[in-house]
Amino acid sequence: MAGTQQSGKVLLLGAGGKLGRMLCALWQSGAFALVPVYRSEGQGGLVWAPGDPVPAVEGVVAVIALWGVTPGSGINLDDNTRLALAAMDLGKALGAGAVVHCSSAAVYQPGAQPISETGSVCPGSDYGRAKLAMEKAIEDGASGEGMRNIILRIGNVAGADSLFANLRSGGRITLDRFADGTSPTRSYIAPPDLVRVIEALVEDGTAAGTYNVAAPTPTAMGDIARVAGCSIDWRAAPETAMPMVWLDTSRLSTILALPPEAAAPDHLVEGARAGGTWP
Repeated sequence: MAGTQQSGKVLLLGAGGKLGRMLCALWQSGAFALVPVYRSEGQGGLVWAPGDPVPAVEGVVAVIALWGVTPGSGINLDDNTRLALAAMDLGKALGAGAVVHCSSAAVYQPGAQPISETGSVCPGSDYGRAKLAMEKAIEDGASGEGMRNIILRIGNVAGADSLFANLRSGGRITLDRFADGTSPTRSYIAPPDLVRVIEALVEDGTAAGTYNVAAPTPTAMGDIARVAGCSIDWRAAPETAMPMVWLDTSRLSTILALPPEAAAPDHLVEGARAGGTWP
């Protein structure tokens, strides 16, 4: 298609994190050579951190910024903004055509209906607010010329979220059960599909702005647990629990349309295994 990138190198910031390791394991693009970037020695690949001299890498067409911080003791969530701006500076310095940023569905106010990129952004957590502030900083820092900034509002990644962290074949897991008998339902994406999405967004020279990233329909956590071979202990869902988070992926489908089967529990469990970080 017009505007399609043909070849080049793609720098992966955050290659040592869970999503970064998945991307390294599953990257399929023959045209784009993935260059893992680590912030410390001992992990292989290129070592670079904000404040270091610009690395001597030629032919960089995109920077994928999967680095960031999640809630934890002593963690400054504002570092998400600092790291996003550092990725943009690096991309500009290397002449990259695009920087792909990792945001989250946590920026939205969940509801009963699918949420589009133009839906209400009303984060209910400090993490969601930090990611929304990061998105605003990316928008403010963009020059409007040349480099594309692509923001991924990613749903739950199979193998990397809190559900999968507690899933083991033959084990037990406790899940909320709502008044209608259902378990929490969330927009998921399998790691191989996430990699395909990122590859497509890098390749398509028209891709820019914000994209919801998930399978086209949500998946019940109870169904995933059963397919993973777990027994479920049920508890009554508290009033604050959200029955559903469903990301509308219509905009993403103009670049890459994932099939309905992308939301199937067995597909997600198989994809989690393929990612190499679960079980």
